[in-house]
Amino acid sequence: MRYRHFLKLLVAGAVVLAALAGPALANPTILFDLNSGKILQHQEAFRRWYPASLTKLMTAYVAFRAIAAGEVQLDSPIKVTKHSAGEPPSKMGFKPGSVMRLDNALKMMLVKSANDIAMAVGENIGGSQAAFAERMNAEARRLGMSGSHFVNPNGLYSPDQYTTARDLALLVMAIRKEFPQYAPWFSIEGLAVGKKAISNYNLLIGRYPGADGMKTGFVCSSGFNMIGSATRNGRTLVAVVLGEQSAVTRAEAAAKLLDQGFATPAPSWLTVAALPAYGDTMSANDMNDEICKKKPVEEQSEAAPAVGDKGKDVPKSPYQEKLDHVPTLIAVGLGGATGPKPKAMLDASGQEYADVPLPTWRPDRAPPAGAEPAVVGARPRRASPRPWPGPPPPRRSNGRPRR
Repeated sequence: MRYRHFLKLLVAGAVVLAALAGPALANPTILFDLNSGKILQHQEAFRRWYPASLTKLMTAYVAFRAIAAGEVQLDSPIKVTKHSAGEPPSKMGFKPGSVMRLDNALKMMLVKSANDIAMAVGENIGGSQAAFAERMNAEARRLGMSGSHFVNPNGLYSPDQYTTARDLALLVMAIRKEFPQYAPWFSIEGLAVGKKAISNYNLLIGRYPGADGMKTGFVCSSGFNMIGSATRNGRTLVAVVLGEQSAVTRAEAAAKLLDQGFATPAPSWLTVAALPAYGDTMSANDMNDEICKKKPVEEQSEAAPAVGDKGKDVPKSPYQEKLDHVPTLIAVGLGGATGPKPKAMLDASGQEYADVPLPTWRPDRAPPAGAEPAVVGARPRRASPRPWPGPPPPRRSNGRPRR
């Protein structure tokens, strides 16, 4: 009886919090206190959503865990594979075979939201995209992210890659609490790659008082996603906003939630982990028609519309204005990777796998006697289930082989 009464209280608390959040909107949101995990507001928190580049937070988390486990080091080499180099923008555009330090790769992935670098990180640490996705899903299960599933490390659209606002809140808490040493990476104002300056897509950084992270994301099917955190007087709040209409409106929505949170002295007793599931938890919303069939191409981007553009007769958002100070840029680039190679990229003898296609025999000719020729450094191929040891077997008149 006490257990049932407790469950009723949990559900009642969830309903009250939803009411406090205001009228229901299409897009999911959640606002919570990072240190306690207590929720201040939430809306559609369990609705499936395409994460877009918010996926890269899980990629970073798996990388941090791999560093802690000794599989890789911050100065370990991350090589751009042919596959990763072919990923679509946003990207750094390094050629296949280019090598960088892991820490530089992660900074490019988090600030530039580079899809090619995220894939390279996943392939190098996991051994392959599929193997890394398995690790992402394993971590999601361990963290209790029951509404999430991953198939790639960069967040490019797949119908099988989805998450929820509540799950992302769990991920943020894990990153910030388990790996506080990497917190400064999420508040980098910009990168310097040679003579090129790259601004952070998170428009709260440098503009919203106390802003200190974390990540943005966009694909047509997700709309404009954002996780924004800020710290004031030792109190850190995190806002998760999914499915906004532009880079500017997602920043405005996150800022509004944070403002409301800092104006609320005491959050609810209900935590992110204890929030009972509600609403539609199965179907994933797709915003492709709304975002990319109705908006001009220049608005289908992580980058905000022209900052300070005076050609439009509309009031400028503070998140469209230029920074009121010279941004601090962190230098990144290729080279400097003197650490040990990722263990997933080494074979049993300690040699690095070759990023080359394996040769195959022409289908109109039988393979010669013995095993297929080995390729130095390549992953071993699984033998065919019924290899012929010598010349083709004799055939019947109907053309089928004798057995």
